[in-house]
Parts: sequence; C-alpha cells; structure tokens
Amino acid sequence: MRGVTRTAPRWVFPREPDVEALAELVQSLGIPEVACRLLISRGFGQAEEAKRYLRPRLDQLHDPSTLLGLPAAVQRLVAAIRDGDLVMIHGDYDVDGICSTTLLTRTIRILGGKVHPFIPNRMTDGYDLGSAGVEEAKKVGAKVVLTCDCGTSARRAIADLCSAGIDVIVTDHHLPSEMLPDCLAVLNPKREGCEYPDKDLAAVGVAFKLSLALTRAMNREDGFVWGMLDLVALATIADVAPLRGENRVLVRKGLKLLGETRNVGVRALMRASGLTGKALTAGRVGFILAPRLNAAGRLGQALRGVELLLCETDAEANPIARELEELNQRRQDLDRRTLEEAREMIAKIDLRNTFGIVLWSDTWHPGVIGIVASRVVEEFCRPAMLIAVKDGEGKGSGRSIPAFNLHSGLAECRSLLKRFGGHRSAAGVTVDQNQLEAFAARFNEVAKAQLKPDDLIPELRVDLELNIDAADSDLEKVLRHFEPFGMGNPSPVFVARKVRLAASPEVVGRDGLKLKLATRHGNIEALGWGMADRAGEFRKDQDVDVAFRLERDEFRNEIRLQARIADIFPHQEAAA
Repeated sequence: MRGVTRTAPRWVFPREPDVEALAELVQSLGIPEVACRLLISRGFGQAEEAKRYLRPRLDQLHDPSTLLGLPAAVQRLVAAIRDGDLVMIHGDYDVDGICSTTLLTRTIRILGGKVHPFIPNRMTDGYDLGSAGVEEAKKVGAKVVLTCDCGTSARRAIADLCSAGIDVIVTDHHLPSEMLPDCLAVLNPKREGCEYPDKDLAAVGVAFKLSLALTRAMNREDGFVWGMLDLVALATIADVAPLRGENRVLVRKGLKLLGETRNVGVRALMRASGLTGKALTAGRVGFILAPRLNAAGRLGQALRGVELLLCETDAEANPIARELEELNQRRQDLDRRTLEEAREMIAKIDLRNTFGIVLWSDTWHPGVIGIVASRVVEEFCRPAMLIAVKDGEGKGSGRSIPAFNLHSGLAECRSLLKRFGGHRSAAGVTVDQNQLEAFAARFNEVAKAQLKPDDLIPELRVDLELNIDAADSDLEKVLRHFEPFGMGNPSPVFVARKVRLAASPEVVGRDGLKLKLATRHGNIEALGWGMADRAGEFRKDQDVDVAFRLERDEFRNEIRLQARIADIFPHQEAAA
C-alpha cells in the first residue's frame, strides 16, 4: 500500500463511572453531573483530588530545596553576586530556553549581580552547550556558566569550561542520555537520585525554582520572581510540557498575569500578533504567541527573543516584535513547503512495512523540521525524524506517538549517531550524512520491534457522549474550570450522534471545513481544520455523528459557541 493515506481515528470511550461514586462526587462538590463525569474520566474520582484539580493554588507548589544540587548552585551564585563575578547564562533556542534565560538574567540583575545572556546560533553552532558557548564564556571573562534548557548531555563542553577554571551550573529538564557532566551542580528533576516530586517541569520551571531559592538565600523579597510567572506560563505551554501537577498551577496563575503583563516585550509581541485585549488561553499562547517568539531561534538569532523580553520601553520592543512577526511569516511558508516535500517522500514509502519514518533533505531548513515532524506524526501516526543536511552532517528533530518512547528508541541507534537528546515524545539528533540510510533502517527496526500494527491506528479519546442539545453555554462555562488545556490535560472531547446539518458545508481558509449543527437552542458553527477535502461527504439536512471540542469564539467583540471538529461521519443506524 504505497501512497499517502490518512487512517481514520478509532474512537475510544471511557468506562461508565460507578453510579454511587458519581452521586457521591456530585454531592461532595456541588457541581453538575457532567463535570463530575469528566473529572472521573480524568482520574479525579476522589473529592479532595478533584478540588485540587479544579482550584490550583500556589501553596500546592513544592519547595525548591528537594532539587538535587540546589544548595551548591545557590551558594555559588550568591558568592558570584556578592563578589562581582560575571555569570554567563547559556540558553537554548526555543521559547523555553529564551524565557528561562530571561528569567534568570532578570533575577541576577535585580539581586545586584553581573550577568551576560548568551544563546548560540542554531544554524552554525549546533544544539546544546558546545564550543561556541565555551568560547563566549572565555571571551567575556565569565566566572560561572549557568545553563538553561540544555547542558545535561554536554559533557565535553562542560569539561572544557571546568578546565579553564569556570564553574558550571546546569539547569535542564531533558532526559540524560549518558553519564552526567562533572560540574558544580546539575539541577534536573529527571536525573537519577533527584527526589524532587514533580518530574514534568519545563526548563523554565527549574529556572523559576532556582530564582526563588537564590532570592531567599540573599534575604530579599521574592515578589519580583513570582511576577515572572507570565514567562513561566508562556514557556511551559510552548514546550508542550504536561499541564498537570505543578505545571497546571504555574500556567493557570501565569496566564492571569500574562493578560495584564508588565513585560514590555511580551506586550509588544501581543500587539503584533493581534492578541491585545483578548482572553488568553493556553491554545492562543501555544498557537499564536509562542510561534512568534520561537521564530527568533528557528530562523534568526534566539538572543533577539531574550532582548525583546528584557526591553524597558516600547520604542525598544516594537521593532523587535515586528521583526519576529516577519520571521514567523517566513517560517510558515517554509513549514508548508517542507511538509509538502515530506508528504511526497512518504508517498513513495511502503507504509505497511514502515513503523518509524526517517526523512532527510539538503534543502530543508533546520529551524522548521521539528514543526513539520509533528505534522507528519499527526497524519501518519508513526514516530518520525526529519533531518536537514548540510556540509556532510544532518541535524534532525523528531516527534513520536504515545506508544513509542522516542528517546529510548534513539538510544538503541546511538552507534549511528553523533549525539542525541530529548524526551519520550520529542528529540533531536546529529548524524553524519553517510550514516543516514543505516539510521533510517535501524530506526524502523527498533520501531517495528516495539510497536504493533494496532499502535499505528490513531486514537481519539472521547470524554463523554451527550445529546447535541447539551452543548450549550452552561456546559462551556463548566469547562472553563478544567482549563488550561494542553498536553496531559487535553480539552474534553464530546460525541453527539444523529446531529442534523443545518446548512451545506463550506470550505474556509486553506483547508477548513465549516458546518452548522442544529440544536434546540439554535445552530452551532462547527469547524474542522484540515478537513476541506471531506466537504463532498456531507449535505444539508444530513444526520452525522460528530466528535468535537466545545469552545468560545470571539469575533468582532461578539462571543459565541463553536464546535471544533475532531472527527465526523455520516450517521448510520445500528443494525437490528
């Protein structure tokens, strides 16, 4: 079966909750039954657990002190600030790295220290802390290098820094792929032996914890650190960190700050992206605001993002925000072109025997291949690595499906790679061009050994089946208590059957399908992005079964309900 095919998702329904347990939760919480059904389907069947989930509070956050290595890191930074030692903050290219760098730079400056923020060039310097960072630290005379969102695997560069008499403190959240570097401290919740309770923190969460501990160690008020929760929320969402546990608290509180942020650069970015005055959800931050900041590291200099977030005046911030807006538009064009080329390559692959996809080209831009890898995984439900080749070396970015641990899979290919790192669901590699064929074959072997054909069928997890008439403003208000939505806390998916289409289908934008669902309260507009090619399957007055997410849409200052289509089929009566 060659060619590009998109497998229809399998709808997976939750088990019916225990009747008595449901009634008890309704009585304990005093909220509608539909909300309690959703809570139980998400694993919050006990009243106290449900209350913590529905009412995330700052006092639910863990004390930073259980981060392994924190005392040594704080002690050295306190000494650096008091002695006037220059601290170089070495960040990563993405929003998480940019915001972490900004947060720690602001913290040390406010505490009276000398700090030099630095992020290498993605295209010329490669990933992680490397020779560019070592050279920069020596050039500026740094006494301490403090990494953000990188460093866990940078053993050689860290050894070079230490041999030059420079102390190194790593703050990171990536899974260690080998022995940790030998340095002053490695602050990473995922490292072996670290007893910090929440392993899901993004790098910005680790930087935030260090900033709190450092500020308190210097007997200073920590209010200004809490005031940077807007950056913590922005980076946590952008890095697709699970929005549960501490991340849920940090993002819930940070989104409130983001809406009224005092950060001049963030305000400029919001103006440039058209978000000023609009309610900020995790979705809007992740799909509108974050990509513009990410564009700095993908196509330009990530340090421009740090400069934007450190701006003190609109006159400084507005030109950088416009620059990032233009970069993002260019990034979108590159995304589309690269995705089209990737689809053409996949059309020539026998997908029956391909469980792990590896694609490469010497015309691809390394700054967009991660985004395109995500789209490939969404469309073909297979782990995918996309690699941009230049000067005999490939730099790749990968994404995965829930059933396949990408980091572990790459570990089984390590003999073919120069380096790799990342997480279960996302990772990066560097590979010699002459090893690409062997890597593709080995990656597919590893994927075939770990995955079953059934794993390659996408699943659409349904939270609740309901009558379409129940999809009203009251239900949407209930759903607001479940926000923020994202990885680890997805927006609830509802299924309604035998729903009448109130109008003929329309194609909107590049690939959108617009339908109108008839309800007792009036019609609900339904949008399915990427579904334009299915418009011919539907007609006015037809009955359909539809899986959807219920959202509120703002258009010209008017708020209305909207169903975001996850999947849809013509209704078929069950056989007698």
